[in-house]
Amino acid sequence: MATASPATNRVLTVPNVVTVVRLCCIPVFLWLLFGLENRYAAACLLGALGATDWVDGYIARRFDQVSELGKVLDPTADRLLFIVCVGGIIVDGSAPLVFSLLVVVREILVGGTLVLLTLFGMKRFDVSWWGKAGTFGLMMAFPFFLLGSAGDSPVNTFFWVCGWLAGIPALLFSYYAAITYIPMMRQSLADGRRARVA
Repeated sequence: MATASPATNRVLTVPNVVTVVRLCCIPVFLWLLFGLENRYAAACLLGALGATDWVDGYIARRFDQVSELGKVLDPTADRLLFIVCVGGIIVDGSAPLVFSLLVVVREILVGGTLVLLTLFGMKRFDVSWWGKAGTFGLMMAFPFFLLGSAGDSPVNTFFWVCGWLAGIPALLFSYYAAITYIPMMRQSLADGRRARVA
């Protein structure tokens, strides 16, 4: 049975480049949404960013390019994507406000806690399946909401409904994942402190 390749200290890898490109698309998304006021184009870009979220991880595992930087950079990119892009969508008013705020609050709380505990020596741990499923669903929900708010036709209404159908279970998954991370954080913090003492 094949085993996963250990992470390296390499910086310049294809997965890391893909992640950086995804990060660079964030200002492009904001420009499309506010500069051109084109919700259709903004939705397509955001949907593409969500659909390609797995690409960097797949390349890293498939071609033995897993790196320590990539393990930090990829979830950071996802978190920034949510906070900045969903923040822009809130300002634009093109998605349900309470739903959007719940997403942003969750990302800020989880992300802030991870950063804080890492400063206190917590070891990094992998994202759970629930977290990945929640992230994917939310990355699909917001493009649907953007498309749904771009007009008043039945097609726009269809996309709005799709946003809710993708968003509600994804939001539940993401909050459930956050709850399951609590004991994992405690264990990883204890492991990290023991490693420092050893």
